[in-house]
Amino acid sequence: MLGNEAIVKALLEENVTHLFGFPGGSVMPLYDEFLNHTDNLRHVLVRHEQGAAHAADAYARVTGKAGVCLATSGPGATNLVTGIMTAYMDSSPVIAFGGQVPTGLIGNDAFQETAMMGVTALITKHNFQIRSANKIRSTIKKAFVLALNGRPGPIYIELPKDVQTSEVINEEKDTHIAGFKPKISGHFGQIRKAADLILNSEMPVIIAGGGILWANACNELNQLVEMLNIPVTTTIMGKSCFPEQHPLSLGVLGMHGRKVANYAIANSDLIIAIGCRFNDRITGNLDTFAEKSKVIHIDIDSAEIGKNVPVDLPIVGDAKNVLHRLNAVLAKLAQKKDSIWADKIKRFIKECDCVLDINSNPIDPRMLIFEFNKIIKEQDIVATGVGQQQMFCTHFLKRSRPRTIISSGGAGTMGFGLPAALGAKVAVPNVEVYNFDGDGSFAMTMQELGTLKEENIKVISIIMNNAYLGMVRQWAELFFDKRYSAVHLKRTPDFAKVANAYNLEGYSVSKPNEIVPTLKEACNSDEAVVIDVHVKEEANILPMFATGGNITDMFGDCIHIPGKLF
Repeated sequence: MLGNEAIVKALLEENVTHLFGFPGGSVMPLYDEFLNHTDNLRHVLVRHEQGAAHAADAYARVTGKAGVCLATSGPGATNLVTGIMTAYMDSSPVIAFGGQVPTGLIGNDAFQETAMMGVTALITKHNFQIRSANKIRSTIKKAFVLALNGRPGPIYIELPKDVQTSEVINEEKDTHIAGFKPKISGHFGQIRKAADLILNSEMPVIIAGGGILWANACNELNQLVEMLNIPVTTTIMGKSCFPEQHPLSLGVLGMHGRKVANYAIANSDLIIAIGCRFNDRITGNLDTFAEKSKVIHIDIDSAEIGKNVPVDLPIVGDAKNVLHRLNAVLAKLAQKKDSIWADKIKRFIKECDCVLDINSNPIDPRMLIFEFNKIIKEQDIVATGVGQQQMFCTHFLKRSRPRTIISSGGAGTMGFGLPAALGAKVAVPNVEVYNFDGDGSFAMTMQELGTLKEENIKVISIIMNNAYLGMVRQWAELFFDKRYSAVHLKRTPDFAKVANAYNLEGYSVSKPNEIVPTLKEACNSDEAVVIDVHVKEEANILPMFATGGNITDMFGDCIHIPGKLF
């Protein structure tokens, strides 16, 4: 058995059925071996290596399994870096393979050699350089264990060309990872203390982060909410872990979140944070965040507890395991809590439902969401690009099933949307997958339309085209006296014609009454579709608060008294 055979065998042993990649000289032996496995291992040929990484990331997010991507050495591998970093910031289990020059040339500045072990050291959970074919299968096994257990994250594996063509003679069997013992169950004494704090609180709020989804803990979260009538807000990464049509769903919190979510956090006496890291877009000014509240923080990564927000009760463990045990304790002790706080929050939630049916011309972005809500089914998946469209989508588009919306949160990677939608559709082919994007973000990776066409992958791209880098323009308007610098994209290119150039259907929409018919036509298509929706150029996503501001200092049309949300 040669090294290239060992690599494929290791992937199949991990039940890998799909990978996303782009070939090159240093990985040609591996690509040659793929030809022997076309019946059980599908390789999706992307048009840029960044697309491969984002597609693998999205594949992981919608399935909970590891996504796999592959590139050649040098520029091929460095093109993976943005996607690897995006996965790292959002705790996504991606296995990224990169070729390398033969071992005897490493360090000689050979053709297409890059020191990727150094490049990826700080943006991966771990990285490996395989210098012997005997270590291929054991290393890949370790990579999957590390990526999927504890706090998930990306792993980079470097494959020198000669290792792929060398004979496996004395294969390493040891797959033990020294020192890797993630804490799963949580300390029972801490869980019991958490139950007491929850039962003695009068105004508790749950912050549900992406850790709920990675732990598959949505049912346990629902049980806790129903048992004690506790309102729930989510981070962008946690969106869809709790049904947003539920009367106790506050939606997303933070800088561009819903004012009812920020109100609940500001006025609670207990915050139960699960699988979130309290990043600055959630907290705003750390000195005033949760100043009235005690904080329970449940997270599988002990390094996140107390890093940003002081914690009264830490619990290190897997969210599903900890919530299951917490619910069992509460079930023995609790009766359904008095609903005064819950009823108040439910009333504010209803008040906070914005009017989206705004029949204006040019199209208001909120109207686009309003019409989109009429078409999308609860099982369908939405990937978003990064910018205003991301915030309009996370703020106004309600999702009820887990893993049905994916977005780049920590990194805020423009260009994420289209390749992410591609990866999601490969993972879940029997639902509609939408890319809700902006003109600036879509243009960064629109070459993946070629992948969609040639690989017969159907994604419906909805472009919220405002002719600007919308979020940067909004900030320039609000915080730089409307001094617009390098933000006006105008209306170039014509995205419908770009789709046509790839032999795909493209539509331009400029009137509100055209949105639904065009979406229906796209749903009836058998191929990928691009819908270029021309929206109002200088619309803002509000309410919001400024960087470093207090979460109660939101401003916008629905804020009538500064500092007072209701």
